[in-house]
Amino acid sequence: MCCENVEMSLRTLRTICAAIFVCGIAGLIVSSVAGNNNGTVLTVGVTTAIAAIALLAASAVTRREPIDAFEEADAERLESRVQFLIDAGAPESDVRNLVREAMRIGRRT
Repeated sequence: MCCENVEMSLRTLRTICAAIFVCGIAGLIVSSVAGNNNGTVLTVGVTTAIAAIALLAASAVTRREPIDAFEEADAERLESRVQFLIDAGAPESDVRNLVREAMRIGRRT
C-alpha cells in the first residue's frame, strides 16, 4: 500500500546502492573481526551483491541514447532503400519527403 506507483530516479538508486556498498564493506570488516560469523558475513555479502546487480540492471535498462554505430548503420540501410526506390523509378523528391514525414511521425511516438 505504501509503495504503489513509486518512481525512483537512477540518481536516487545510485545513491542508495553507493550507501549499501559502503555499509557492506564496513559490515564485512566488522563481522569478520567480531567473531567471524559465517551467516552474518554471507548476509552482508549477498545484500551488497544484490545492490550491485540492481544498479547494473537499472543502468542497462535506462540507457536512452542509441549507440552512434547503430545510428549510422540504420542511416546507411535507409539510404540504400531510398536509392533502390529511386532506381526503380520513384521520384526522388517524393521518396525523400515520405522519409521526412515518417521520421517526424516516429519522433512524436
